[in-house]
Amino acid sequence: MLLLSFTFSCHCNRDIHQPKYLRWVGDIEYNDKLDNSNFKICNGEENVLQYFSTAEGPVYFGEKSVLLEIFKTKYSPKYDSSQNGLIRIRFIVNCEGKADRFRMIQSNFDYEEFEFNTKITTQLLVITRSIEKWEVLYQDNVPVDYYKYLIFKIKNGQIDQILP
Repeated sequence: MLLLSFTFSCHCNRDIHQPKYLRWVGDIEYNDKLDNSNFKICNGEENVLQYFSTAEGPVYFGEKSVLLEIFKTKYSPKYDSSQNGLIRIRFIVNCEGKADRFRMIQSNFDYEEFEFNTKITTQLLVITRSIEKWEVLYQDNVPVDYYKYLIFKIKNGQIDQILP
C-alpha cells in the first residue's frame, strides 16, 4: 500500500513544474519592447513556417541581386580591422509580405559570441527593417507566415557577403 501511494504521488506531481518550451528552437515570441504591435501573424503562431520548411531561396521581389544593391547603397562601411565575423538577422514575414520580430545574433568566424560595433549592427538592422517587398508564400493556395534570415559576413567593418 505504501509503494502504491508513493508511485501515485510521484506521478501526480511530475507535471506541476514543467517549463514552457517554444515549438522550435529559434521561434521568435512577440516582445512589446522590440516588436511592432500592429504586425499580425495570419495563421497562428504554431503555423509560422521555419525557413527549412519553405524550400525557397531568397524570397524578395527581384531576388538576391536587389537585396545586395539595397545594402550596397544604404550601408556606410565602418572600416575597423577588429570588426570581423557574422551577423545574422532573423525575422518573420507574414501572409501579406510584411516583416517584423527582428532578432540579431553576432559571432566571430569561429562561431564564438562576438559583439560588433553598434554603428555596424544598428545600420544593418535599420536597413533590414526598411525592406518592404518580401514575397508572399503559399501552401495549398493559402498565404502563409514564414521565418526568414539574412547573414552578413563582415570583414574589417565592411559587408563582404550576404547569405543565403
